[in-house]
Amino acid sequence: MVRMSEHYWCHGPSCHTYATQDRVRGTKGSKVLRTRKIKINDNGWPSGFYKYFCSNGCYNNFADKHAEQIIKIEPRHEPLETRIEDPKREKHETHYGHTYYDTTIKKIDNAEQ
Repeated sequence: MVRMSEHYWCHGPSCHTYATQDRVRGTKGSKVLRTRKIKINDNGWPSGFYKYFCSNGCYNNFADKHAEQIIKIEPRHEPLETRIEDPKREKHETHYGHTYYDTTIKKIDNAEQ
């Protein structure tokens, strides 16, 4: 895979404002906090959104800021559904008298429909 660079810059809108030592750049007297760089290795890792954000916090800030625009990409006007068998509820009792229940939910393979 050919890439323009071996890294991406974090897309978190506030990444450059967090006061951590790894973000400090510049020479004495003209220091700045810089957005983090995300290195991409030859196997394409990290992948998905992890190659665009240095942390879950930066990802969440981006998603919060741009939620309306993101949803416009693929709006949902009806719920999605997955067919399942009737759930099976199983009762368990411990040796010290506690009772709890497990519910098993099994999906129905769409190929069987």
